[in-house]
Amino acid sequence: MAYSRAVVKGGWCFVSGVTGYDYRRMVMPEDVAQQARNCFATIADVLDQAGFQMADIVRVQYTVTDPDHVDALAPVLRDYLAHICPAATMVVAGLIRPEMKVEIEVTAMQE
Repeated sequence: MAYSRAVVKGGWCFVSGVTGYDYRRMVMPEDVAQQARNCFATIADVLDQAGFQMADIVRVQYTVTDPDHVDALAPVLRDYLAHICPAATMVVAGLIRPEMKVEIEVTAMQE
């Protein structure tokens, strides 16, 4: 399977779904909130490499494997996105590995 972590087109940056791996240690934490923090760390790094910032995020899609994860995720989502208030969708669905509990995809735009 071939894909890009992110694609920049004009003033837009489309970041593919990011799961909660800690890429420095190549481990997936058990805790869904820590997985989300890892997602945002990866997203911030990708946006930075593409010349964007977290403040440029205009849309986010969360995929969670269990609706019971939402309460644990909510504080993390607020920490990273409350000041941005992007359009958002949350979907409950399976992910490709059983240890994955959340996947986050964003779109960023610069004017």
